[in-house]
Amino acid sequence: MINTVAVIGGSGFVGRAVIEKLAQAGKQIIVLCRNSDRAKFLKPMGRIGQITIVAGDALDDAALSRVMAPADAAVNLVGILAESGAQRFDRLQGELPGRIGALAAQHNHRAVVHISAIGADAGSASRYAQTKAAGEAGLKAAFPNAVVLRPSIVFGPRDSFFNRFATMAQIAPALPLPGGGHMRMQPVYVEDVASAVIAGLGLAGKKLKKSPEGCIYELGGPEICSFRQLMELTLKYSQRRRLLIPVPFSALKIGAAVAGLLPNPPLTTDQLRLLRLDNIVGKGALTLADLGITATAIDAVVPGYLARYRPGGLFSK
Repeated sequence: MINTVAVIGGSGFVGRAVIEKLAQAGKQIIVLCRNSDRAKFLKPMGRIGQITIVAGDALDDAALSRVMAPADAAVNLVGILAESGAQRFDRLQGELPGRIGALAAQHNHRAVVHISAIGADAGSASRYAQTKAAGEAGLKAAFPNAVVLRPSIVFGPRDSFFNRFATMAQIAPALPLPGGGHMRMQPVYVEDVASAVIAGLGLAGKKLKKSPEGCIYELGGPEICSFRQLMELTLKYSQRRRLLIPVPFSALKIGAAVAGLLPNPPLTTDQLRLLRLDNIVGKGALTLADLGITATAIDAVVPGYLARYRPGGLFSK
């Protein structure tokens, strides 16, 4: 039986949703994050003493062991979209999952759930995708029964996708369409991803046709949309009229090379490589449905939180 869950990197967008569901399930939760002060908002999600915040570097085995030793299961949510300073793909996405798996085996954990990404591929031209694949392999070697979840673009009130482009539409006369905006995506609701974590731990209270142990799931919503269609939805829900301008990848490559020098780049060369590929659930892959979860549609959620970007604000018609 799982009583205590260690959550590695739990103070982010997906972590907030995961920890809330774990608290609702009545589990003790130990959260490892770099800055404990920034994670204090998690405490009210549970009972007094239910959620423990531990400050530490996930790459420090002593810090990892401190949160994993008293736990029965672990959830790894650590991931970055761009490298910065000491935050490197190789270390955080390539090496860390294997170290978590080894410690989980050492401490006799009952389950491990790892958030990866659709497109994880050792043969990819993208370092992000390569290291996601390396992380999965390292984890499986150390803890074969680990459950891997590969979400597409994750949306929700605090996302960095719809919110980013809605913010851009407030000030810019046009939105860019990389390569014409033809790449396809399958956005998945953050609460559905969190529910998948709960199911992967075996805490959903449902009997599934297939045990999740050792399985890889690709998580996508009910709609497959082109990048252009997602920009059109962003403008529709925020009630903005803006041009959508196709930008060739050759032009974006120059801009990404320059932007990559900034502390928080809007686009990197590595991300540009990913934008050339579809980001959708693969044919024959295990999905949310196999975890007993009905995917939530974009229009059931996104209009509500993009309303604040309307010209007249949240309460305008």
